Amino acid sequence: MRKLLAAILLLGAACTASAQLSIEITGAGAQRIPIAIVPFAGEGALAPGISTVVRADLERSGLFRTVEVPALRPPPTEAASVNYAEWRARLADALVLGSVAARPDGRFEVRFKLFDTVKGADLSGVAYTLSRQQARTTAHRVADFIYEKLTGEKGVFSTRIAFVVKRGNRFELQIADADGAGEETALASHEPIISPAWSPDGRRLAYVSFENKKPVIYVHSLQDGRRQAVANFKGSNSAPAWSPDGSTLAVVLSVDGGSQIYLINADGSGARRRISNSNSIDTEPVFSPDGQTLYFTSDRGGSPQIYRMPAGGGAAQRVTFEGGYNVSPRVSPDGKSLAYIARNGGRFQVAVLDLATRQVQTLTDSDKDESPSFAPNGRMILLATVNAGRGVLSAVSVDGRIKQRVPYAGGDVREPAWGPFIR
Repeated sequence: MRKLLAAILLLGAACTASAQLSIEITGAGAQRIPIAIVPFAGEGALAPGISTVVRADLERSGLFRTVEVPALRPPPTEAASVNYAEWRARLADALVLGSVAARPDGRFEVRFKLFDTVKGADLSGVAYTLSRQQARTTAHRVADFIYEKLTGEKGVFSTRIAFVVKRGNRFELQIADADGAGEETALASHEPIISPAWSPDGRRLAYVSFENKKPVIYVHSLQDGRRQAVANFKGSNSAPAWSPDGSTLAVVLSVDGGSQIYLINADGSGARRRISNSNSIDTEPVFSPDGQTLYFTSDRGGSPQIYRMPAGGGAAQRVTFEGGYNVSPRVSPDGKSLAYIARNGGRFQVAVLDLATRQVQTLTDSDKDESPSFAPNGRMILLATVNAGRGVLSAVSVDGRIKQRVPYAGGDVREPAWGPFIR
């Protein structure tokens, strides 16, 4: 797990989050895979237990239902012979057995196997060597392996999320595991921090900070904590978005009057290049996965709507037509759909547009949603919303059937961004 350096904190001291995120399932898919995850032999040596985290990850996806496992003494390991009929009788379609063993060098070895109890088949397994501090990270990797084997899609449990927490007059840019645990503060300030955006390799964050009493775009390395102001032009500098190759940022500048979209090098070198030319506000750019198209929000038609244009500039085409207010576009990882915030009868909700069929589906039933962000496998969308007057994180599946709430007792949470698969 990457360690973030505390030296870059603007307030001069490292801070620890006062509460840990947890997941509440508020809805679930109709068909869930029943799976038995037996507590790993010897996992008491690591906290939290590997099987506990794996079970929580799979349940949280909404695609799995964990089957109650009897207390087995001693707990079977991945090398045990499996009585498939017994596990089928317990209504488990899949079974996970594992073990944790201490090594002479002070590290640990986690081994596990996944079994298909319906077909009576060993679906393979993996062994990981880890330090005590890597227990949760390793458990997420185990869950990713199981998820991919049983669904055919890559799991996102090992990915990370970024979000901004406001506590009183203090703003913190937080980085956490996809389940909200293990959060670390990348930046803290008495001035607002907005619009965090992950680089494609997951090693850097671009964001906007008001620490100099004006919006300035920074690129921040999560490996060594160093950061650089890459857009500090006259006027406003906002809404950074990475190109798929990580070399370029699309940004919104008012340096030439009005808010328009420009391209700059992600390292801050070279000259800016203006690619939108309108008399209206053009903002919130985002690249398509192939890097050929930019989607953005503009009021050039009289109300905020989503448009697209070639990434190098050119004629813009309107994309959204339902409703009088559609903002904050985000393109799915496969490039086939667009998530955004739509105003419906005074309520701001997450909607998804199928770019081929033009079908629109509203996914949430809340009132004040913002900042949708796709999981890197495209199955879930992370967002910020308001609950009981406080900003919280939520997530919803792209079909709207799985909903999650991510409470955070430490402050108001905003501006979430789901990180990429780690390369």
